[in-house]
Amino acid sequence: MKTLQLFSHGLDSVPAVTSWYLSDLGEFKGRQELFTRQSPQRLKALREHAIIESAVSSNRIEGVEVENKRIGTIVFGKSHLRDRSEEEVRGYCDALSIIHDQGAKLPVNEKTILTLHRLVRGEIWDAGKYKEKDSDIVEKHANGTSSIRFSTVAARETPACMKNLIELWDTCLEDRTVHPLIALAAFNLDFLSIHPFRDGNGRVSRLLLLLTCYHLGYEVGRYISLERLIEQSKERYYETLGLSSQGWHEGRHNPWHYTNYVCFIIKDAYREFEERLGVMESPRGEKTSMILRFIKKARRSFRVADIQKECPHVSVDMIRQVLKKLQAQGMVRCTVRGKNAVWEKVGKP
Repeated sequence: MKTLQLFSHGLDSVPAVTSWYLSDLGEFKGRQELFTRQSPQRLKALREHAIIESAVSSNRIEGVEVENKRIGTIVFGKSHLRDRSEEEVRGYCDALSIIHDQGAKLPVNEKTILTLHRLVRGEIWDAGKYKEKDSDIVEKHANGTSSIRFSTVAARETPACMKNLIELWDTCLEDRTVHPLIALAAFNLDFLSIHPFRDGNGRVSRLLLLLTCYHLGYEVGRYISLERLIEQSKERYYETLGLSSQGWHEGRHNPWHYTNYVCFIIKDAYREFEERLGVMESPRGEKTSMILRFIKKARRSFRVADIQKECPHVSVDMIRQVLKKLQAQGMVRCTVRGKNAVWEKVGKP
């Protein structure tokens, strides 16, 4: 809540970079309704793919991974889950469904935050409960040593801090002391700095990012996975979070590093959303387009497993079919055959 406290009385100035982001996002938001009126079938495919990407990426950031061939079953199936990792991915999907279904009608309050945590943590004993012991953020080094990267709020102070955080969020939106997107980033930074749970803070923070976007009318997270974009820029995510949390306890921190990062993620999501819907006349299906976008961005060589990782909703058979067509067109070639075949770009897909 230290960041929202800084902003509670307004700002003398806003960094130029932040202002540019706010202006761009305002324009994207203005075009949002136009794009969401297009092709229901393509929008449906984007929604389904975004749910899968969000659940997989947000958990993978925290080291929780599941087999690619099980993803469809975990997300959309009703079968028995094999282990805790699958349980947490399914729980994240359930949390996403609640947010997508209710949108801005789902309040940003303690009950909602505790519910989201309970879902993403599954059957663990402290799911949906604030931490009972102090827990600092520890950084592990390559030589085997570790150090405290950030000292979080003490367990005994956590309930009061969370209550204060939510009150400040409501006040900032009501009084309009700062731009709502600045308040959104500040809320997210403060939540991560409080670190209210023993585990699962990162995943809940990303769900809250999506929810608060809905509250401000920025609905791109319904179609483009914000979590996947964060995973793809994970180093920048941790870097800006680290820079903006220095001096947080004393209220002497610089929140603009993280604020600009959050704006960058939302803007990147809108840009990708418009790019995908800007080629509506293309006869290619959305899944084929996803494969082609991966190949376009990939380095010179890649494997089918690499495509699967970025496009978990697309089957192996479909990936192979697309690669064969591209091979026949002279766009790609297979340089190493077999189970771990390696493909190489030749032309421009």
